Amino acid sequence: MSLEQILDEVRAFGCSLVELTGGEPMLQPEAIPLMQKLIDEGFEVMLETGGSLPLDAVPQPVRRIIDVKCPASGESERNHWPNLAQLRERDELKFVLADRGDYEWARAVLTERDLRGEHPILFSPVHDGLDAGEMARWVLEDRLPVRVQLQLHKSLWPGEERGV
Repeated sequence: MSLEQILDEVRAFGCSLVELTGGEPMLQPEAIPLMQKLIDEGFEVMLETGGSLPLDAVPQPVRRIIDVKCPASGESERNHWPNLAQLRERDELKFVLADRGDYEWARAVLTERDLRGEHPILFSPVHDGLDAGEMARWVLEDRLPVRVQLQLHKSLWPGEERGV
């Protein structure tokens, strides 16, 4: 699809908010121009990214939701830590937790990198993995300044990997 075709589809929805996500949007060469065109047309734009690539080129108005990969994902070594030093006012961080070990690791990252309270922090249990209630209890017990979030798309559209 061309950028213009994508923009036509977005316009047809009649929404004012657009989020680029799925796989890794930053691997798409046209992601930055698409975000800029959406902004130029007055859309509010969000980017949900795996956090393994630099985000310097993302247009300033874009709200970035940066995944911090936890150890159980097998991808924690791919985290691009300089992204955290460049957080913007509206950016958010998201940790998807598979188990208590991931929780402890994420809690340590918040402390070691002094991330408490400045930006929204989301803790999300792996869908059909970590019990959300149990994770929420840990958060409450530790009084962590995080929001518990479910992977809603996996509940609303189970088995759907595209187009949601």
